[in-house]
Amino acid sequence: MANQPRVWSPLREVDRFKQDFDDLFDRFLGGRRRDENNTGPLIESFVEGGNLVVRADLPGINPKDVEVTASGDQLTIRGKREREEEKKGRDFIHREVLYGSFERTLKLPAGIKAEEVKASYRNGVLEVTAPMHEHAATRKVPIELETKRS
Repeated sequence: MANQPRVWSPLREVDRFKQDFDDLFDRFLGGRRRDENNTGPLIESFVEGGNLVVRADLPGINPKDVEVTASGDQLTIRGKREREEEKKGRDFIHREVLYGSFERTLKLPAGIKAEEVKASYRNGVLEVTAPMHEHAATRKVPIELETKRS
């Protein structure tokens, strides 16, 4: 009985197609699917030149409509994308742009002081920087090899 052929099922094919499609999205979005409920900007963060750098994609958003706050160990980016007055008779074929308010909060590494955080905006990208203290920086940990005991 273990060698019986599997019966074809259209539902199994749909599930396989959905999994393939999800995998494709994972690859394009850096290994992580975007949460449909998360209307905030896409963010990347890294350490460069002794600074923590956080970049948020905010294309088409007026920087006057963005607020950056640093409090304790959290960095929060809030803002809103205003919908332009729609022209009558415009029928959208495809629409992914989200309008309205958004908010993203990130946990900051230990040792970053709120008063040291700076933000700039250029070409639709918000860049937040803060100096990293030496004790907060990533360091390479050597691996010790165990010797066999006889």
